Amino acid sequence: MAGSTHTVTNQAPPLTGYDVFTSDRVLTEAVGRHLADRPREEALAELSGLGRGCGSFQTQEWGAQANEHPPVLRTHDRYGHRVDEVDFHPAWHRLLGKGVSAGLTDAWSRPGGQVRRAAAFLMWTQVEAGTCCPLSMTHAAVPALRADPELAAEWEPRLTSRVYDRELRPARLKAGVLFGMGMTEKQGGSDVRANSTSARPLAEAGAYELTGHKWFCSAPMSDGFLVLARAPQGLTCFLVPRVLADGTRNVFLIQRLKDKLGNRSNASAEVEFAGTWARRVGAEGRGVPTIIDMVAATRLDCVLGSAGLMRQAVAQAVHHCAYREAFGGKLVDKPLMRNVLADLAIESEAATTLGLRLAAACDGAAEGDEGERALLRLAVPAAKYWVTKRCAPVAVEAAECLGGNGYVEESGLPRLVRESPLNSIWEGAGNVQALDVLRALGREPAALDAYLTEVGAARGADHRLDAAIRDLLTDLADLAAAEGRARLLAERLALVLQGALLVRYAPPEVADAFCAARLGGDGGAAFGTLPPTLDLAAVVERARPAI
Repeated sequence: MAGSTHTVTNQAPPLTGYDVFTSDRVLTEAVGRHLADRPREEALAELSGLGRGCGSFQTQEWGAQANEHPPVLRTHDRYGHRVDEVDFHPAWHRLLGKGVSAGLTDAWSRPGGQVRRAAAFLMWTQVEAGTCCPLSMTHAAVPALRADPELAAEWEPRLTSRVYDRELRPARLKAGVLFGMGMTEKQGGSDVRANSTSARPLAEAGAYELTGHKWFCSAPMSDGFLVLARAPQGLTCFLVPRVLADGTRNVFLIQRLKDKLGNRSNASAEVEFAGTWARRVGAEGRGVPTIIDMVAATRLDCVLGSAGLMRQAVAQAVHHCAYREAFGGKLVDKPLMRNVLADLAIESEAATTLGLRLAAACDGAAEGDEGERALLRLAVPAAKYWVTKRCAPVAVEAAECLGGNGYVEESGLPRLVRESPLNSIWEGAGNVQALDVLRALGREPAALDAYLTEVGAARGADHRLDAAIRDLLTDLADLAAAEGRARLLAERLALVLQGALLVRYAPPEVADAFCAARLGGDGGAAFGTLPPTLDLAAVVERARPAI
């Protein structure tokens, strides 16, 4: 018989059984804004179906199980044969299958495909971010392989397939494949030009033998990998199949799996090549230019992934505070808590709005719009720098909104907190992005022109944004010895772009709060320091998920 002290009161119901897409006003508005009339209704229906799946108890349970049971490396079978396989919990395979079938590796075959996939990726991150790594790598491999039309014709249909086939066998026998990537080495880190893996040409045209190591190899259970190695004429991009055409295993020695802070459901490995067969992608000595489109795509996924994590953190915090009572009323109605929630909400909305705008630019660039292509060159590294850095403080503050409940694993917030630094580190950490911003500013005038055209569309609508644009132009007028302030430039470029987008597209109360706190200097360093004269209740209500 239960004691009277075990009556449960004043607890928020679980945030489950809801449509993650339609309950996110910012995301639904962005998708509708960026898609032309014809695919819009189809896309909205498709994304709502995925949203219901993301918000279901079953899918959320799979996400928790995949995180709680990380992958295990098996280097040898019971007889002593080297197999180098990674075993995953069944929940991982269920999630990966759902992600593939939802089109998260297929942004290239339909109008508005980048926007549709970006919205889906942002939602899927909220289920279990670990599965997003192989989905992102597979999606991003397509533009890199297009450097070799023959390879692209062979592999692209498999990469964009909606069939998840987990068996290790020759790619020609599979309806769908996954790709990983290996660029980083022990001695070089982000400086991939220091790579020492060697590539020796073989008699077969385009074939090489690789010898070396990769300090980080993403998704080592994949069917193929894009790697960098040093050929006779310099650093070159290669495709390394996991299984060769004759059915034998390629030499792909997994030395260990990384024991990571977060992203624990996903395998990241150290691998060795020792006479490994590879096919060249692009010309010898053109490795970085060949793989750069893949890197740009995965960097955008870092922005989208961080936006997804922020959205889930804010949704959980607002949901909790809408039900939880303290000091004589709902937490959401308390002025100070409302300030915190509104501050978190505008950060999340700015990230989502920017991420979807960049996805729309990818669609435009694919259709030949050179202005959109130029915008991406500057805006992607700036957004990757800033949005991914904002993710961790948002997740931590959202957890604090739940009090002690947010520090308990069952709430799901600790998983978000552990995941939150990841996207800032992967695909080039903060300094790499800031330096890339400087390179774009110095070498590609069209990139700055496209950026100024984009933010200029909002001039005259908010005096704080106008002042921020003027200050930015002053900063950009003198780039001599700018490396020491590259981070500040990247931050300001991202903030001004976010402000311009919100002024154009967000409700007035959201744009007002963002411009006041992020551009006008009317907020403090911590969340919850917005000017109390703003319409914060409307900002919080907009962020509240409808269940």
